[in-house]
Amino acid sequence: MTHAEFVAAYHDGRLRARVERDAARRFVSARVLLPVVLLPVLGLSVAIALLGHYIAGGALFVVALAARYLVRATAEGFVLQRALHDERFYRDALEARVLRLEEPR
Repeated sequence: MTHAEFVAAYHDGRLRARVERDAARRFVSARVLLPVVLLPVLGLSVAIALLGHYIAGGALFVVALAARYLVRATAEGFVLQRALHDERFYRDALEARVLRLEEPR
């Protein structure tokens, strides 16, 4: 099914899009390079704490963990919305089996 057909069928209610929760979390984390960004930030927060700035280091650590949680918690909605608006993302999500298309019951 092409992207245009998917969007039209979804908006008309002729198609149900199901997003696999765990797959979406892994998919989105990989696409936004979450581990590549978080590891240095977590390391920096520990370094700041070791230098004696415990509150700043702890705050940065908590912010980094909160960002990770936020990205993973909103992954399902993000995948669906992005698939509706971006043809390439739609194809990638289908290939990764993150997005599943079903006929409504």
